[in-house]
Amino acid sequence: MEIRTGRLRLGPDEGRMLLRTRRAGIGSTVGHDLAIEVTDWSVELDVPETGPADATATAHVGLGSLAVRQGTGGARPLTDKDRGEIENNARRTLDVDRHPTATFESSRVVVGDDHATISGTLTLHGAAGPIDIEVREVTPDRYRAATVVTQSAYGIKPYSAFLGALRVRDDVEVEIEVDLGG
Repeated sequence: MEIRTGRLRLGPDEGRMLLRTRRAGIGSTVGHDLAIEVTDWSVELDVPETGPADATATAHVGLGSLAVRQGTGGARPLTDKDRGEIENNARRTLDVDRHPTATFESSRVVVGDDHATISGTLTLHGAAGPIDIEVREVTPDRYRAATVVTQSAYGIKPYSAFLGALRVRDDVEVEIEVDLGG
């Protein structure tokens, strides 16, 4: 995978960040698997002339900017009221009043033939932990970065309802897709 040198600043103008949650529990048939867009985020990549092994990446994610874009499954389609309730529950679960931002800082970049792995520290909900992000070129100048965040590893209790019969799975898929061609 070829990576160009220089400094890149990316955000919603260049792409999209999605959180994908899945439902669990005996009452999961009434809930929805969700695609939640983060509308306030930024990533800065700095790839020096010495190459990608010396690259750095930092990211800032505004957790108050979550917007439910899609819900699949469930007993009935999502309504605008449902979307608002889900967004409020997510803000409460993440305690965005106390922890409004998640951050990532890379410590290592390893480039393979068809992908790169960016390892670093994610700080979320006041806790920090290691995480790996896989980056692939989807089409020329279009890249997708993906990882899985385990909520409980950061002191977050996944949302549940109906005495735990319906709950959000602990693992949340995070995906960023950006277009560098424009």
